[in-house]
Amino acid sequence: MPRLQPDQPFIHDGCSITDSTFGAYTEVGQGSRIAHSSFGDYSYCDRYADIANATIGKFANIASYTRIGATDHPLETAACHHFLYRSSDYWDDAEVDEAFFVHRKSRRAIIGHDTWLGHNCMIKPEVTVGDGAVVASGAIVTKDVAPYTIVAGTPAKVMRLRQPKDIAERLIALAWWDWDHARLRAALEDFRALKAEAFLEKYEG
Repeated sequence: MPRLQPDQPFIHDGCSITDSTFGAYTEVGQGSRIAHSSFGDYSYCDRYADIANATIGKFANIASYTRIGATDHPLETAACHHFLYRSSDYWDDAEVDEAFFVHRKSRRAIIGHDTWLGHNCMIKPEVTVGDGAVVASGAIVTKDVAPYTIVAGTPAKVMRLRQPKDIAERLIALAWWDWDHARLRAALEDFRALKAEAFLEKYEG
């Protein structure tokens, strides 16, 4: 029997999961923290990922120690400490600032299909990483990343395209990530052996 299954995620030891959903064949690495997020089919994160307020597409490859949707502190107020909004942790007669948490949850990070987020990178809130994009290890992504683009650095900047624009557009149109499990298996050898353009020529139309 395969290790990954369609009906439940494979969640390793020491994980903290809050208000999150997982598609088929998903996996959460040891010690990861996932909150208010969704994983599309076949997506996984490696050890000690920290993911909050994120929508993750299908076939996302998320390396260890990646942080997505890193939460911010208020900067316009006199203090930026979380006693402002986690107030009940400090006083019996104070409540949490629910509006602050509602606003934080609304600032979602979006990770596209067939993406690769390298070790220890960070994706800030309200950033979209497009389909097929790659984020290098250690990068801090503060702006949207176009589909099939490779970014690196702090802050992240474009290094090169993963695929030429016309090939990227054709891959997005093909949307192989929406194929069912059996069709993926039938095409497995072509996924392994063919370059993107040859794969498209075989499977388009």
